Amino acid sequence: MAGSILSPIISCTPQEERLSNWSGNLQYSTGNVDFPATVGEVQEMVKRHAKLRALGTRHSFNTIADSTHNLISTKGLNKIISLDKESATVTVEGGLKYGELCQYLHDNGFALHNLASLPHISIAGAIATATHGSGVNNGNLSTAVSAIEFVNAEGKIVSLSKEDGEKFYGAVVGLGAIGVVTRVTLNLLPTFDMQQVVYRNLHMSALENNFEAIMSSGYSVSLFTDWRNKNINEVWVKSKVEGKPITEFAPELYGAKLATKNLHPIEDQPAENCTEQMGVPGPWFDRMPHFKMGFTPSAGKELQAEYFVPLENGFEALMAVEKLHEKITPHLFISEIRTIAADNFWMSPCYKKTCVAIHTTWKQETDEVMKLLPLVEQQLAPFNPRPHWAKLFTLAPSILQSRIEKLNDFKQLLKEYDPSEKFRNQFLETNLYSS
Repeated sequence: MAGSILSPIISCTPQEERLSNWSGNLQYSTGNVDFPATVGEVQEMVKRHAKLRALGTRHSFNTIADSTHNLISTKGLNKIISLDKESATVTVEGGLKYGELCQYLHDNGFALHNLASLPHISIAGAIATATHGSGVNNGNLSTAVSAIEFVNAEGKIVSLSKEDGEKFYGAVVGLGAIGVVTRVTLNLLPTFDMQQVVYRNLHMSALENNFEAIMSSGYSVSLFTDWRNKNINEVWVKSKVEGKPITEFAPELYGAKLATKNLHPIEDQPAENCTEQMGVPGPWFDRMPHFKMGFTPSAGKELQAEYFVPLENGFEALMAVEKLHEKITPHLFISEIRTIAADNFWMSPCYKKTCVAIHTTWKQETDEVMKLLPLVEQQLAPFNPRPHWAKLFTLAPSILQSRIEKLNDFKQLLKEYDPSEKFRNQFLETNLYSS
């Protein structure tokens, strides 16, 4: 199994205190963790170690960030460096969380084009794995990047911008393989307000002829389903406030009924963890994520998997997964369906194609889930799915590699910045280099 490498979860020795990932399904393979507070300290640590990987906020569910040798946490690299109002860009350190940046941007009259479902993730970690929000016209979070700085294997600082052309597009979604990302410059929009409403119980049949229309019914749209009775439990529609806020929303959306109270994507969970709904206007960063910064996002103790297919195959792909409903429903919390616009980043699952992402939050039943993922992948096989780099998957390396158009170019880029393979770990070795 490729992306399913759950790593030495059991092999840690009692005397070593090792970090775990956010959901607790994975314990990292070494207790050797450095916590630099400056770029200079990062350079020193990179020079000192022969093998290492960088850790962000530890939201990856697989071993993409793991190392059996040494880890560098970017937790202390969390400063806002500068805001350039003239060029509408902000430069930040890589370990800063989106939720820590948003209020500052809003207070200064700016916004990001999109956010992921939770704001608790680090900026460098999110862009390295092509993490995304939703919206047919919204690229993943990497598409806001206009410049990136990282420390390469020699401990030297490398800066790339869009002016560097293809090399820039190869480095941004870098999977932690090009070096330790220390600074990122993001393009900004003027700040704006949003309104969010939820519709309940959309029959999947309504998606057959209206899939793109439904997914385009707001700036950002998410469908949530537990795959029971061919039903979409909830449709979350997030819209920009253009002029005056909407005071009356359509009571139905293709047969789904407007909710009369705030909801959690998992309906039996408390909605207080979630961003405000019911059409109440608020700043972009208080509506675009599903979960508030100060609360536990999603279900907490869980597993996650996600697959990307071309937008034109969205409905067919959903119905292919739906055929497994009797097997998968007992083991999941909820599945979310989102859209992401095409981009130019070599290792992005949305490279040159707008995609539908089928994301599932599973119960932390590892053995059962790892047996179910190959079935999901088999159902999606006609659509050549790509997995999210930071989630669980079991695609054979040869199949995954065949779906990455710019893989050889990316490998050449790694040779340039990491000729000694300092940043290569077992995850990369298995998924990018093994046959």
